[in-house]
Amino acid sequence: MNGDGGPEETGGAVGAPRAVPIDQWDPTVQMAYWGFHHQRRQDYMRYAYLQLGSDADAEEAVDLTFDQVMDRWPRMLRMENLEGYAWTILKRRIIDMHRKRRRRPELMEIAAFEAALADPAGDPYDTLTDAIALYVAVGSLSERQRDAILLYYGIGFTAAEAAVLMGNEEATVRSQLRTGRRRLATLLKLRCPEHSDGKNP
Repeated sequence: MNGDGGPEETGGAVGAPRAVPIDQWDPTVQMAYWGFHHQRRQDYMRYAYLQLGSDADAEEAVDLTFDQVMDRWPRMLRMENLEGYAWTILKRRIIDMHRKRRRRPELMEIAAFEAALADPAGDPYDTLTDAIALYVAVGSLSERQRDAILLYYGIGFTAAEAAVLMGNEEATVRSQLRTGRRRLATLLKLRCPEHSDGKNP
């Protein structure tokens, strides 16, 4: 990125530059913004839902992300890593949504109960405890490892697609996936000891 101060809110600070309305942009800049919006909105929605477990919350977080991207778009076009900058904005808006809904169920709880309900053929208790163990383990990964795991396994992106979305190199994402998988294997083995038949659940 260039020397921009980062995707923080200015809070109306004195001297903060006002965003130029989109209808006053050069047409090529407008087209670039709407192209980015069209290309990334659905990906952002899928990731935000995976984090928030609510269509409404995901949509609000993504709408706020694109509002902020629009405010900064002309400057963002001069950045070395526009994708990474936009990804950071999205992550911060998701954090804001978690804070806003303080007492509502978190992702781990929602996902665990959904997994238990979605598998009526199995033992609901076993399904639920396995799901809780998995989501607790994923939650203990580093932020970059967790993003790579969620995008790759939770949404089905390739390492290359995840790298573009996060503004990273593909080799970096592959490394994050390897270390994340090793960490998960260790955590899940600790939480899920072998059965008497020698097999892991």
